[in-house]
Amino acid sequence: MNLYDAHQHFHFEQLTPHRAAIVHDLQAAGVKGAVVNGTNAEEWPVVAALAREYPWVVPSFGVHPWDAGNRAPDWLKKLRAALEANPGAGVGEIGLDRWLLELKPDDPRVAGLRVAELEEQTEVFTAQLALAAEFNRAPSIHCVQAWGALHDALKKAKLPARGFLIHGYAGPAEMIRNFTDLGASYSFNIQLLEPRHKSRLENFRHIPVKRLLVETDAPTKPPAGELNRFPLPPAADGSAVNHPANLVVTYEQLAKLRHVPLATLAPQVEQNFKRLFL
Repeated sequence: MNLYDAHQHFHFEQLTPHRAAIVHDLQAAGVKGAVVNGTNAEEWPVVAALAREYPWVVPSFGVHPWDAGNRAPDWLKKLRAALEANPGAGVGEIGLDRWLLELKPDDPRVAGLRVAELEEQTEVFTAQLALAAEFNRAPSIHCVQAWGALHDALKKAKLPARGFLIHGYAGPAEMIRNFTDLGASYSFNIQLLEPRHKSRLENFRHIPVKRLLVETDAPTKPPAGELNRFPLPPAADGSAVNHPANLVVTYEQLAKLRHVPLATLAPQVEQNFKRLFL
């Protein structure tokens, strides 16, 4: 079976020491494509270089909401140039994050960052959607606690004809129809198996099969316990690291959730991935 990872970060430093082993494991697992998302201008050349080195890497360039407050004045010009130089690239990771605004300034996760308010995040997001529509490239969208604002922004924007991805969809069940009507696809990740995400997991029983994708979000969101079939050493800060080959486990769990054979799910996800990203 051919497997496709709709959202990950192969370029992040947590994976760099293990790159050769990861590439071997991905090939053995049958991974044929993975969207690798750069989240700021500094990362875009790194992702582009990986795409030149590994044919299975689908590059994607964007300014993440966590990086929106620290973008350079010429960020949009640089993003346009990156998309022009890489015809196969998507636009991502982009989006809106209201939870970010709840973090205290001394939280290490926002140390050194100027946090953009939701209005500013929306301006940055909308500008990137316009580029995605102009080039007809698939946007990979991050959203946390801002589902109404996301829907409003998408309704007002011109969107790419090929549609867009809401990665790791964790929004309300009642909004799935609205996003789908606008062109959304949705990627499932292993974190949704955690008990605290029970209602979000249930959404993936009902998402239209033609809009269904699978992701690892590696190096974050490693599977728990025995599901972590490809364990990696902890990062320098002690945090757990998700091996991208755990995509296999994620496919298996989604097939189990939807009560379909993996041999049926995988070809459909392949079609969906190619339609959106290739």
